[in-house]
Amino acid sequence: MTLPIVHNPSYNPEFPADHRFPMGKFKRIAEILTEEGLAGPGTFHIPGEAPASWIALAHDRAYVDQVFASEVPTAIAREIGFAMTPPVALRARCASAGTLLTARLALEHGLACNTAGGSHHARRAQGAGFCVFNDVAVAIRVLMADGAIERAMVIDCDVHQGDGTASIFADDPAVFTLSLHAENNYPVRKVPSSLDVPLVDDCEDDSYLEAVRAVVAPALAAFRPDIVFYNAGVDPHRDDRLGRLALSDQGLIDRDRFVIDAVREAGIPLAGVLGGGYERDIDRLARRHATLHRVAAEFV
Repeated sequence: MTLPIVHNPSYNPEFPADHRFPMGKFKRIAEILTEEGLAGPGTFHIPGEAPASWIALAHDRAYVDQVFASEVPTAIAREIGFAMTPPVALRARCASAGTLLTARLALEHGLACNTAGGSHHARRAQGAGFCVFNDVAVAIRVLMADGAIERAMVIDCDVHQGDGTASIFADDPAVFTLSLHAENNYPVRKVPSSLDVPLVDDCEDDSYLEAVRAVVAPALAAFRPDIVFYNAGVDPHRDDRLGRLALSDQGLIDRDRFVIDAVREAGIPLAGVLGGGYERDIDRLARRHATLHRVAAEFV
């Protein structure tokens, strides 16, 4: 078996090269995975467009309709960080469908990864922080509605706290949200997760990995989810523009290897999503994001 990898060309609407959000990384990630032999023409699993009925399981229907119509109020678009054009709305729909497809493949094969996803700042009422729809929340809600799972866990290692995910599942004991993040980074107002692990500025590999090892396995053993969604953001890297931590490339590799191994050793399916990464050099950033897929391929 090869690692199931989910990708849709619509993940990459055209953005200006100087935009704060490096949208071009999604296309380059797919190219790199093809170049490295992890995927190729005809081997990517291609998601369709998530319908409004799926998205509305995690978001207010009024907001969903605004996105689908590309008529998001200016104030909300400002919080998201870009205008809601039809290509951006399509991307959000495809990324949500992609994370759901990734989860279904993980339930079937034990492990699968998306080349997008991890939009964890989108809360029920609206998007924020470069996140339009919370794709992981949508996937969890659809899987629960379909009876495919009863309990889910989110292990979020993006440098920013997963406030939107925490908010959506705040009153749901069937979903365990775990966030390891830079304490002094966005968002200013954190929303309590099931378990938060705030990290000090300039936290390096050894301290970071110690924190990950201290919480992941005990949480898995105590909660016993039917599936884990792993947000493998690379913005904890020391060269990231929007991070405040100091991981090396090897630190990210070791982190991903530990999390994936712990989840698979527990016999739990894992769906990997991309998360954040904001270095300006698109090629270097995309290669760093591909760490998730390279490491995951070791376990299939």
